[in-house]
This record gives sequence, C-alpha cells and structure tokens, in this order.
Amino acid sequence: MSEILDTPIVPDFGATPKPDAAAPVPTTPVPTASAPAPAPSAGGQAPSRKICFIASKGNLDMAYPVLIMANAALGEGIETHIFFTFWGFDLVTERTMDSLKFSMLGNTAMHLPQVPKLPIPQLLGALPGVTAGTTLYLKKSLDKLEIPSVREMLDIIVASGGHLWGCKMSADMNGLTEDDLYSGVEAIISATDFIELSEGAQVIFV
Repeated sequence: MSEILDTPIVPDFGATPKPDAAAPVPTTPVPTASAPAPAPSAGGQAPSRKICFIASKGNLDMAYPVLIMANAALGEGIETHIFFTFWGFDLVTERTMDSLKFSMLGNTAMHLPQVPKLPIPQLLGALPGVTAGTTLYLKKSLDKLEIPSVREMLDIIVASGGHLWGCKMSADMNGLTEDDLYSGVEAIISATDFIELSEGAQVIFV
C-alpha cells in the first residue's frame, strides 16, 4: 500500500529555475490580483449582457438548438439576436420553414432511443421514405414533450423581444427578398452589419 508523501513530487519541466535548497521557504502568502469588476454604465448599473446566435443549418434537428437557447436567453433578460445564414435561411423562409426535414444521412450518432448502443446504418437514410419517416418520428417526439413548432418558437422569440436578421448573401443566392421571409425578420443585413451588431456580445455558431 503506497504512502502519501508529506511533500509532493512536482516534475521539473524547465519552465522555472529550481529554488536554492539552502534558501528559506517563504511562509507569507503572495497576494494575487483579482479580476476587475465590470465598469458601470452611465446609469450606475453594470452593462447589460448581449448574445448573438448564428443559425447556419436548415435541418429540423439543427433548428431547435438555436431557438431553444435564444428563448432561454430571453428568459434571463439577455438581449438576443439570431442571424440566419446559408441553409439556416430555411428557418425563416416562408416556403420552407414549415417543412424542415430530419435526415439520417451524415448523422453518425443516429440510433433508436430504446437501443442507444445499436447504431443505425447510414445507408438506410438513402432509401425512399426514410427521411419522411424520421422527420415524422422527431416531430411526434417533440409534440410529446410539448415543444412548439419552429414557427411557434419564432413567434415566442419575437414576442419576447428577440431580434431576427437574414443574411444578405444567402438571400441573394436563393433569389429571396424580405417579402419571402417570416414577418418577424427585421431586415436582411450583410456580414459586415452583423459584425457591427455583435460587438461586445457573446457569439454562438450553430
């Protein structure tokens, strides 16, 4: 049975010189500098927090992480923005937002909840009707948990004070204008506009 040493052995990685064995070991603790507190705003209060989500995926299963986190942030009183870009633009495009799909293809974590250690072969996702079946299964699972649809989640976010923005390049690529988008989208902005908008914010890419 090994014994615990009174003085632990610390390996020497050569970062600092070894102390002189004859020199006395200081017993007075060295004070450490603490992190400065956030500077108060003009009103005497700490600056408000801001968070920006970048929604880049258009699959049904990738829509919910952004929407759920944005809703949670608003519940905490955090200024919240969502920037929809590339395939994430489908989340706020009227012709696609109510028919998002959940595909097995490319999802290496796909398995039945009842048998988590039995992965489902990726090849099955290419068979006709499988994507429709997995999409229906996911929607039923969400309904069972009483999770709102994508449109309803967006309604809640906008009603709670969240801000939705479309990506100009994505709109141009798809030949879309603001008239083609969900009414809660405030504007179609460029990447430069988003960089300015997200200054001082926590940015999360999904």
